[in-house]
Amino acid sequence: MTIGFRILKRRRAVSADIAKRFTALPVANVSDSMSRMTAGGAALKPYHAPGTRIAGPALTVKTRPGDNLMVHKAIDMAEPGDVIVVDAGGDLTNSIMGEIMVSIAKKKGIAGFVIYGAIRDAEEIAASGMGMFATGVTHRGPYKDGPGEINVPIAIEGMVIEPGDLIVGDGDGMLAIPYDAAETVLAATEAKQAAEVKELAAIEAGTNDRSWVDKALAAKGCSIES
Repeated sequence: MTIGFRILKRRRAVSADIAKRFTALPVANVSDSMSRMTAGGAALKPYHAPGTRIAGPALTVKTRPGDNLMVHKAIDMAEPGDVIVVDAGGDLTNSIMGEIMVSIAKKKGIAGFVIYGAIRDAEEIAASGMGMFATGVTHRGPYKDGPGEINVPIAIEGMVIEPGDLIVGDGDGMLAIPYDAAETVLAATEAKQAAEVKELAAIEAGTNDRSWVDKALAAKGCSIES
C-alpha cells in the first residue's frame, strides 16, 4: 500500500446517539470540559448559516493543497451523519470544494465539512444548510489529480483527529473529541450546561453571587483604593 496515496477503512465511529446529544451543547462548553486545550485554531471559520450546529463522526482526508480527488471519494464513501474533515495544508490558493459537492453531500445526509483550506460558492453553501468550516474563500477551482489519503490520522493546528472521532461545531468554532473520551466529555459538558442554565436563571432573578471577583483579586494581592 502506497503511503500518501491510499484509502483505508474506518474501523470505529462515535455513535449517532452520542452525536445527537452533543448538538444540544455549545462548543464553548465542550471546550471548557476538555480543559480548553483542544482547538483547530482561529483560522477555521464557520461558513454556514447562523445557528447551524454539527456533530458527527469524522471521516478524515489528507490531500495535496488545492486538489480534491480524495474529497470526492470521501463523499462517495461517507455514511449519513458523517463529518468529512480535510487537511489540505491550510492553503488558500485553490478551493477544495463548492456548491456542487455540497449538494451531493447533502443528498447523502452528510452532516458537515471541516476544510483546512479554501472553499468557493460561499453564499450558496451558507444557504444550503450544510455545516461548513474552512480557512478561507477563493473563486479559483481545485485540481483532481491526487495524491491523498482517506481514514488516516490528521492534524489541524495541533488538533489531532482520528477517523471516527467526534467532530462538533457551531458559531464559535469546531473541535474534535477522541473516540474513547466521547462519553466522558458528554457527561462533563451536560453537567456544565446545567450549571450555566442555573446561573443564568440567578442572573435574571438578581440573586447571583459576585463576591468571588473581590475574593480572587484579594488572593492575588491586588490593592483596591477605597
